[in-house]
Amino acid sequence: MDALDALLNRVSAPRLIAPAPDAAQRELLFRAALRAPDHGQLRPWRFLTVEGEALVQLGELFASTLAAEASTDALAKVRAMPLRAPLLVVVIACVQANGKVPVQEQLLAAGCAAHGILLAAHAQGIGAVWRTGDMAYNPQVAAGLGLAANEQVIAYLYLGTPERELRAVPVLQVSNFVRCWPASDYPG
Repeated sequence: MDALDALLNRVSAPRLIAPAPDAAQRELLFRAALRAPDHGQLRPWRFLTVEGEALVQLGELFASTLAAEASTDALAKVRAMPLRAPLLVVVIACVQANGKVPVQEQLLAAGCAAHGILLAAHAQGIGAVWRTGDMAYNPQVAAGLGLAANEQVIAYLYLGTPERELRAVPVLQVSNFVRCWPASDYPG
């Protein structure tokens, strides 16, 4: 698949089953991530792969963050979250003190790395979806994942084989999102 096709046709695949990407496919996923824009060459990211029994352990970590009075249904729901795909990649922003590269740029770079994984997955026919939610921002989860004080979860990327055919890409009108500045010079 060529680069423009991947960029123009990537969609999320929320229903994923085994098999997970193999070792060669994973190598390409992470090589694509490492090509993200990176002001100052800080490489402000790292990745955790979670699969097999570790998915169940992650679900238990998620469940441990709920209040003691959480319902059985709520506990079951958070325990099942990591089980939505055979492979989960946790994208972590590693913010570094740097006088030239603001924190926001470093967070965006980590987000671009996550997007690189999604694009590389699509290009290889691998289904993927980016999720966050409460468990991406929970300090107890961050500690359980081994994050340092300067780190934060940017994304949980779920990867696997699409369970069904991917939905069609919505066609958006570029003119709805692009304007000339200053506006008085805009012909439309």
